[in-house]
Amino acid sequence: MKKKFLILFTSLFLSIFIYGLGYAKNSYFDEGKKLFDNKKFKDSKFYFEKDIVFNPKSINSYLYLAKIFKKEEKDNLEESNLNTVLLLNPKNEEAIYLLTLLNIKQSNFLKAKELIITMNLVCKKMCSTKQELQEKLDSLQKN
Repeated sequence: MKKKFLILFTSLFLSIFIYGLGYAKNSYFDEGKKLFDNKKFKDSKFYFEKDIVFNPKSINSYLYLAKIFKKEEKDNLEESNLNTVLLLNPKNEEAIYLLTLLNIKQSNFLKAKELIITMNLVCKKMCSTKQELQEKLDSLQKN
């Protein structure tokens, strides 16, 4: 009887613990997103980083961190987070778009051209942006 009770108690405890971890993963990103939407970037950064601790493959957290670093004009950190997004999902159009803009800003036109080609290959939602990127690149290269 004691053995059955112990097994039942252990199973219940583990179930609650695992559910709690899953909830924590989602709630950190969700809370960070709410703060980001309210333009509380410093606070949201903390939650996105915490989400990454519990879920190192959290593409959305890396993407939002990159957006925060873009606003803070921390190009190296922005690039690092965008590269992580593309490592986890090479077809992430928003990350390709933001990384292309960053490379144009840094005058890395060869890399920007490569990313525009990649955007052409994977484009599904943000197809209109590839023309915008090409025009920005062309106008800067003429100067």
